[in-house]
Amino acid sequence: MTSLVEDLLLLARLDSRPDVAHDPVDLTLTVVDAVSDAHVAGRDHEWILDLPEEPVEIQGDGPRIYQITANLLANARVHTPPGTHVTAGLSREVIAGIEYGVISVADDGPGIDPALLPTLFERFVRGDVSRSRHAGSTGLGLAIVYAVAEAHGGTVTVESAPGRTVFRVLLPVVYAAGASAPATASAPAPLASAAAAAAPPA
Repeated sequence: MTSLVEDLLLLARLDSRPDVAHDPVDLTLTVVDAVSDAHVAGRDHEWILDLPEEPVEIQGDGPRIYQITANLLANARVHTPPGTHVTAGLSREVIAGIEYGVISVADDGPGIDPALLPTLFERFVRGDVSRSRHAGSTGLGLAIVYAVAEAHGGTVTVESAPGRTVFRVLLPVVYAAGASAPATASAPAPLASAAAAAAPPA
């Protein structure tokens, strides 16, 4: 119950569109820390890091960015069977002249139910009710991922098919208050587009 209340309070704060912190954030360390914690929580999965040689740094809210990375890793753990390979990656991309740090989480699990796509990032959406409850899921993890990315002027995309699901979080390297999400085929701005143009999560 405490976790549920904390998640709801965070979403309420994000709904009010406050200015997020714009401190230096080392995404490389963030991803490494999140994968380390995921390994402890899910020793029956195979956790893989795919990082560039050079660190990737952006301006943003470090604890919130860690949280969305951890949420995506937890989502992969909860909705895939033991033995699944989960790869956390990091890269830089330039879209419409703006540079983004891109956090990706990919798995080789069974894929997302296509029926979930239209509501994938909405609140209280669970891919597997019995397993999510057993794992203590609030059903708010992906909603928080989307809300935090949006608050940073970024976005989230997902592509899924049996054997491969990939979530990508695009965050501007340079924080700009009031920035809008990138509107391209690889980084759709509206939530509905992101869900409809992609396929299910694992």
